Amino acid sequence: MSSDETWMRRALELADHAGEHADVPVGAVIVSAGGEELATGENRREVEQDPTAHAELVALRAAARATGHWRLESATLYVTLEPCPMCAGALVNARIARVVYGTPDPKAGAVDSLFTIGRDARLNHRFEVTSGVLQAECAARLRGFFQKLRDAGEK
Repeated sequence: MSSDETWMRRALELADHAGEHADVPVGAVIVSAGGEELATGENRREVEQDPTAHAELVALRAAARATGHWRLESATLYVTLEPCPMCAGALVNARIARVVYGTPDPKAGAVDSLFTIGRDARLNHRFEVTSGVLQAECAARLRGFFQKLRDAGEK
């Protein structure tokens, strides 16, 4: 198993936890260039009633606190769902080196699907993108979550 798959499995664990508290099951892990876990995040919008509490932002905030700096220039973010425009913008601002995501988001994806924010030459920073790591597992978490909501008449 590759290190990308190993870290994505960690992100999937966090996604599962988010789903347990009724948040969309998205998990994120930030890893240093040396391969150490710096921080984790999971969607917390429902728990915190905060529209910005996406897994990526939760992880970025924790990584900045852990390292004592907002610049995460050599770090990699692993996230189960393609980042949205808000999160992709924050990743540019954090100077993240690489983003690895599991499944694309055709409705809000901002690193491949709708926009290519992390690779836009007009921005002051760009990051490498790797997509499709454990895609089937990441997509299954989301499908299952939304199916349960539909079955309960909630969405």
